[in-house]
Amino acid sequence: MSFRTDRFGGAEVVPFPRRAPSAAASEARLPVLIVLHQECSTPGRVGNALRALGHRLDIRRPRFGDPLPETLDRHAGAVIFGGPMSANDPDDYIRREIGWIDIPLREQRPFLGICLGAQMLAMQLGARVAPHAQALTQIGYYPIRPTAAGHALCPHWPAQVYHWHREGFELPVGAELLAEGDDFPVQAFRAGNAFGVQFHPDVTYAMMHRWTTRGYDGFSAPGARQRHHHFADRAVYDVAERAWLDHFIDGWLAGRPVLAQAAE
Repeated sequence: MSFRTDRFGGAEVVPFPRRAPSAAASEARLPVLIVLHQECSTPGRVGNALRALGHRLDIRRPRFGDPLPETLDRHAGAVIFGGPMSANDPDDYIRREIGWIDIPLREQRPFLGICLGAQMLAMQLGARVAPHAQALTQIGYYPIRPTAAGHALCPHWPAQVYHWHREGFELPVGAELLAEGDDFPVQAFRAGNAFGVQFHPDVTYAMMHRWTTRGYDGFSAPGARQRHHHFADRAVYDVAERAWLDHFIDGWLAGRPVLAQAAE
């Protein structure tokens, strides 16, 4: 894989601000668009963080026929979550979701892609999504290393984060690498007001139980951590990952268009 940075190279990375939401402000806040890929999927801890900030969730499942909005003028931002499918799949809803990401990019609205959603964002930006060359997977907790840009944007990253994926992606041209890993080098990146993370900060304790029960066949894949390690590692790393997510979500929604920042 190649790792290139020039498209958004002129944009200044500034730390996410902290906000103290008031009751009046919460009532006036726009909903956040939530894109899920399975009937039983939930927005998990990301949804909890958004609700805590006073945002309603507009949940849609394009795979089952839900339309996506033609603009994000009536939304505070959008999140595309993960799923067992691939961004390379030929299904119509996959193609439509990848194409739709052009809307938040063009409108410079807050967008977050998680795992599959990050791979869709990378593909929309022209990067390649593919399995590991040695067929390795990341299922469980793995180390993550924030870059200088990642530290400047959002401090106190967790030492390890939760994963469940078989594919990774290149860093899109012009995007900024925020965090890297070993077997899958691109772990988090930014392109304007759009962010992609390869890992799963959304997973609650209940979700981990479901995933490690229903997805048990993945434990035989090269590189996968066995089920008991998921819960043992969660006891060590989850507090830091949850704190990072709360800070990240708050700052992500407070983001303004990059061009507007540059003009000030």
